[in-house]
Amino acid sequence: QVQLVESGGGLVQAGGSLRLSCTASGRTSGSHHMGWFRQGPGKEREFVAAITWSGSSTKYEDSVKGRFTISRDNAKNTVYLQMNSLKPEDTAVYYCAAARTWEWDTQTRVNYWGQGTQVTVSS
Repeated sequence: QVQLVESGGGLVQAGGSLRLSCTASGRTSGSHHMGWFRQGPGKEREFVAAITWSGSSTKYEDSVKGRFTISRDNAKNTVYLQMNSLKPEDTAVYYCAAARTWEWDTQTRVNYWGQGTQVTVSS
């Protein structure tokens, strides 16, 4: 079992930055690929970014490419999402996810979810 706890959300003005963190605990937490999803108001949850367990490869949703950066520190069992040039449409609850397989087109392959952290971007 792996537990995921997100932090770092908050209120920021458009153009600003935030860094989200997700700390994992439990068994085999270091061998999972990690990702971030988000769910905006009235929208379905969508994929944002992912990183392999080794940190060697990353994947991003098109609308965040060039603005968001995912990274991980396996010594700290923590994955980060650096979000720059934030836009009001980035407003959402951001969820950390852990998966044993590298398949992010479907959320059914996610093995563990965090509780989510709210990010609000004001215009």
